[in-house]
Amino acid sequence: MYQQFYQRFLQANQGKQHFACHSHHYWPDVTREAMLAYWDDTARLVDDKWRYIFGEKVPQTQQLIADILQLPQAEQIVFAPNTHELVMRLLSCFDLRQPLRILATDSEFHSFSRQVKRLAEYDNVQLDIIPTEPFDSFTQRFTDAAAANSYQLIFCSQVFFNSGFAIADLTGFVQQLAASNDAMIVIDGYHGFMAVPTDLSAIAERIFYLAGSYKYAQGGEGCCFMTVPLGSSARPLYTGWFAEFGTLAGEKSATVLYSEDGYRFAGSTMDFSGLYRLNAVLRLFKQQGISVGRIHQYIQQLQQVFLAKLADLKHAKLNVQTLLQHDLAHHGHFLTFRLGSAAEVAELAAHLKRAGIETDYRADRLRFGFALYHNSAQYDLTCLAQEHT
Repeated sequence: MYQQFYQRFLQANQGKQHFACHSHHYWPDVTREAMLAYWDDTARLVDDKWRYIFGEKVPQTQQLIADILQLPQAEQIVFAPNTHELVMRLLSCFDLRQPLRILATDSEFHSFSRQVKRLAEYDNVQLDIIPTEPFDSFTQRFTDAAAANSYQLIFCSQVFFNSGFAIADLTGFVQQLAASNDAMIVIDGYHGFMAVPTDLSAIAERIFYLAGSYKYAQGGEGCCFMTVPLGSSARPLYTGWFAEFGTLAGEKSATVLYSEDGYRFAGSTMDFSGLYRLNAVLRLFKQQGISVGRIHQYIQQLQQVFLAKLADLKHAKLNVQTLLQHDLAHHGHFLTFRLGSAAEVAELAAHLKRAGIETDYRADRLRFGFALYHNSAQYDLTCLAQEHT
């Protein structure tokens, strides 16, 4: 149904069933044209390309994202090459000479987890970790912890990368956190953006929302973004010249100046080819009427067919008992199976790969991702029936 948009990737990977799309998503064909357009614009404009990029490409992409997330002010979106860079800017808003208390979960993306654990080696930094499991009680346990203590930073995913579990009512969740805490609230939306329908209109002025194009936005690496609450007066210590746009032509100030919009969190010179690709994908979907709701519905149908085919096989390891999260109504675009050990997962993933089935795994969890370029009629899991279990 949608494979027409992905012909180059599909032709380059004939004979493969790509279930690793939650890790590295195939790119639509328009992204190749976008890469060439970036080169051509650079050749045509040279130094003047910055005026074009920041005058046209950036505002257009900001508006496309704002429309998807129902954000009231598109200019509050800032771009960076990766989310770790944006996380570091957020952390640099705090005076690390003073006490800093952070609330997070045991299931955040690796760069964030690694970074805050490193910070917690300092005596003045306290890191409180809430387990995501059991999932049924997670939101209550997390909001209770936020209400019981005073935090400067609260960080939580919208969809957790290692399970697929999604927070059902993100607006209510954030409002509960905000009602009991003045902390900076950061939502990692990387596995939610362009996968799960998301309306940030009621909480846009209270959260920083992180996401990017590497996964479900399908534009590849190098273009991440963050939404910044309107009127934010934060002054990141980790800052670059992009953050001073609008003041560069003025007289030099003894004080470090910041943009009055989301670009107060910007860095420095970056490769904007990723933004060109993201822009091309979002425009394609808008032109074709492919909304996030439509994408989500299609993926849910794929997941149901996949689980039905799997059930027919009666596989000893991949079955409903080892499926980590069963509620597909509040679930990301991948299914996670927990096996007995990391070695067992690696062995099964290798078996699948030899049969042309690409998956992704972390520790004892095997993940199957689903995408628009899938056709459930083409799912072939017979290698699992042939496997010696």
